Amino acid sequence: MMNFQVKKTVTKTICQAAFFAFTLTACSASQRQEADPTSYNEEKAEESGISENSNGNPPDIYKNNGTKKPDSPENGSIITPATPEPKPEPMITETDWAEYFGGKNGAAVLYDASNEHYTIYNPEIAATRRSPCSTFKIVSSLMALENGTIEPGQSIRKWSGEIFWNENWNRDLDFYEAFRTSCVWYFREVIDMIGQEKMQEELEQLAYGNLDITDWEGRQNTNNNNRALTGFWVESSLLISPKEQTEVMARIFGAGSEYSEETRAQLKKVMKTELPEHMAVSIYGKTGMGKAHGIVVDAWFTGFAENPELGETIYFCVYLGQSDGKNVSSTSAKEIAIRLISDYWTK
Repeated sequence: MMNFQVKKTVTKTICQAAFFAFTLTACSASQRQEADPTSYNEEKAEESGISENSNGNPPDIYKNNGTKKPDSPENGSIITPATPEPKPEPMITETDWAEYFGGKNGAAVLYDASNEHYTIYNPEIAATRRSPCSTFKIVSSLMALENGTIEPGQSIRKWSGEIFWNENWNRDLDFYEAFRTSCVWYFREVIDMIGQEKMQEELEQLAYGNLDITDWEGRQNTNNNNRALTGFWVESSLLISPKEQTEVMARIFGAGSEYSEETRAQLKKVMKTELPEHMAVSIYGKTGMGKAHGIVVDAWFTGFAENPELGETIYFCVYLGQSDGKNVSSTSAKEIAIRLISDYWTK
């Protein structure tokens, strides 16, 4: 009898404890749900067929209670971002402009960036990288104007007194005069002030040719060892193709340019080319010429042209390479470019 009474008491105690524990657990769960109404039980979700999405998002807690998601399409609050239209593939038209070159070895590229259309004479040469020579003054001027190294109203630099082969360089010069006379010593100083690190960054932003400015001093130049008259851009480490020249011009002056309007206006001012009165277009460009062992091996004229009447802009580059028995010069390249551009809009 005594053993039965003990067992009964123990059983009663266990039942009471179990009931108390169950009640405590239920209350605790209820409190958790009240504290976080958006929480869900992953195990119950799996049992009911609702699991995490493959992308790791929580299950749709609105699905079974008939309510709409706050950001559901039915509520009109989701705006699907428009898919950007793919950039059209560039169109390349090869043409025969041999008559303009008069037997000289070279290439020409006219680039209509608005339509991604290239018109190219001699595509193999147009894709070959060569030293930019003084056409690089467009880029060094761009950088110097943009970062304040050159202030147009206070741009005079003192002549060292050294006598150079071009008498126009043997005096103090301002930015406008230095660009117009293509004064190497002036831009050598400007480039040194910009510095190699900043120069590298800017060239990468412009995707300028092979981006190689490792020969900062221009020691690879076999035609000139005077530091004032050479550098990485003169028959040295930096190279660019005629086609790439037009693309760089488009990045500087075209739609979406990252450079200030004031900088581009100052560049246009110094790049403005004098033209015959009958030409109703404006041409902005820069010549360049390089020698190796006293022989002209690279001659350029590159820039852009505007036709106000048609509201069109084209970016251009004419390049001349070493040609047996022919006079190769940047002046010749410029003359060819002006004729090509004139005929481009009149034919």
